Amino acid sequence: MAGQPSEWPACVPTIRGVHVRRALLLFAIVLGLAALAASLSRTGDNDPLRTQQRTTTSTTDEPKAAPQAAPREEPTEVADSTATVEMNAAEDKRSRLEADRSATVEVAVVEPGQVTIPELGLTAAADPLTPARFDVLVSTPGRYAVEFTPSAGDETRSAGTLVVTAQNG
Repeated sequence: MAGQPSEWPACVPTIRGVHVRRALLLFAIVLGLAALAASLSRTGDNDPLRTQQRTTTSTTDEPKAAPQAAPREEPTEVADSTATVEMNAAEDKRSRLEADRSATVEVAVVEPGQVTIPELGLTAAADPLTPARFDVLVSTPGRYAVEFTPSAGDETRSAGTLVVTAQNG
């Protein structure tokens, strides 16, 4: 016969076989792209915080002092409308806020954990790089305890007191 090849292939390709080959090729491409992305991504070895943690955990000869949060530059006074009240959980101090004034309360911590203001029903997560933030509008004057519970433990400790005072005028 003039138009037919002299030898037929051992197996005749089927549509099922084509789909399997396409699926394997797609899988290989995705796997290759994932490997490329992983090799190009940052490993974190140059991160100064991780380097500092590695050096502090490797030297166990000396007893460690309790970690201290970075102190705030100035004490927090009575907040104006939409002001930010900054607190430091390591200092356990009082911060004042006028009643019926909105404010953002930020609580800095030295270790990861959870900050709560139980009387207001507020809870937020915090870590050394990201303080807990609460948007508050308290109408009742009083003292509201701010508490911190570290992730590595169950003991809750005082992180300060939010003192809400009556409006002046």
